Amino acid sequence: MTAHAKIIVISLLFSLVACRNAENSPTSEAETAEEEQHTLVYGIVADNYRTEQGKVGNGETLGKILNRYGVSAVTVDKLDKAAAEVFPLRKIRAGRPFTAFLSTDSLAAGRLDWLVYEKDVTDYVVFGFANDSVTVTTGQKDVTVRRRRSSSTIESSLWGAIMRDSLPNALAAEMEDIYQWTIDFFGLQKGDSFTVVYDEKLIDSTLVGIGRIWGAKFTHADKEIYAIPFKQNDKIQYWEYGGASLRKQLLKAPLKFTRISSRFSNARLHPIYRVYRPHHGVDYAAPKGTPVHAVADGVVIFKGWGGGGGNTLKIKHAGNLVTGYLHLSGYAKGIANGSRVSQGQLIGYVGSTGASTGPHLDYRIWKNGTPIDPLKVPQEPAEPIAKENMAKFEALRDRIVAELNGTATPEMIVTQLDSIPSPAADSLAHAEAANAADKK
Repeated sequence: MTAHAKIIVISLLFSLVACRNAENSPTSEAETAEEEQHTLVYGIVADNYRTEQGKVGNGETLGKILNRYGVSAVTVDKLDKAAAEVFPLRKIRAGRPFTAFLSTDSLAAGRLDWLVYEKDVTDYVVFGFANDSVTVTTGQKDVTVRRRRSSSTIESSLWGAIMRDSLPNALAAEMEDIYQWTIDFFGLQKGDSFTVVYDEKLIDSTLVGIGRIWGAKFTHADKEIYAIPFKQNDKIQYWEYGGASLRKQLLKAPLKFTRISSRFSNARLHPIYRVYRPHHGVDYAAPKGTPVHAVADGVVIFKGWGGGGGNTLKIKHAGNLVTGYLHLSGYAKGIANGSRVSQGQLIGYVGSTGASTGPHLDYRIWKNGTPIDPLKVPQEPAEPIAKENMAKFEALRDRIVAELNGTATPEMIVTQLDSIPSPAADSLAHAEAANAADKK
């Protein structure tokens, strides 16, 4: 045999051995990874299941739904007991979606192993029936948070601008909560504008809500009003550019999402009696049942029938102020003469009781017994940024304002309100370090 032939034979032998070793060796990492990939739905390996989606019908119980999938009444009773501490079965609501996982195994085809009920857009409950047992667990869908900066110009109302520009509806409610002491949203003018930086919450690509408002700038009547979040006294609140609190003694209005139908006047033509008489209040037209809130902390000094004012509440506040809420359809639970209420607390509901041509709230304010225009009450802000916190506040504010103006660099973006160093503290730290070095 020639040397060349020997080399060929040896190569063939090595190839055969390698092939045999490959046949007997464990699966390669890539193949293993491919085999281990599964489709997870609500944390359930769904590869061997057929799924069916549905919605809870009006008057439908979970027991009825489970019975349709062949789950016995005895098993439903076991589930009811197992779910008592996790998610009582009576809490399911009509219209909420559910997903059934049905086995495709030839020996148990069509058997219900899991049923997932969605409590809301993020939270769900998993009811399990596999292996002749019942289980109840809860879970949450993965939520992605995305930072957004949005601007809009008012044509008629804040809500109108939000809807026109396809911004999240929740953004309007959050903006009204932040600025409720400072901006009269019933008095917005065409051309007013706002810019806001906020977190969007998404599941897959579907918007499911918003997170923190990182900052806002509202231009109203040619005045820029900033809202800067800052933590003071262990509480995060929003502050104006100079450090004054956006919170005031009184809310700008006792209800939301309405319009002013009549203003404060000493001689208004009464819509029923057709005579001119004083109207010492502001009428907010709103649907019957619209919630009414106390504009400030105080004590209820009158609850009852107010003649032409119908169902009436009067609340006494600090500074010899009294507020009145007329034509209510009803009162909130727990409201009585002598009750203490807090700012923003639900106290009643819009109605049309007494001398009224339609559902509205007649809102009034008296100071030292004299009626004053609720839209022109002078107010002092709550406690401002403390002197010892001002440097840290200004450092955070400048970064947020830069983001609102679109001039912030990536490293300037604020992602945690407690993480902003105080320039004064930094200077002190540097000085102490230098002194320590000099002493060595």
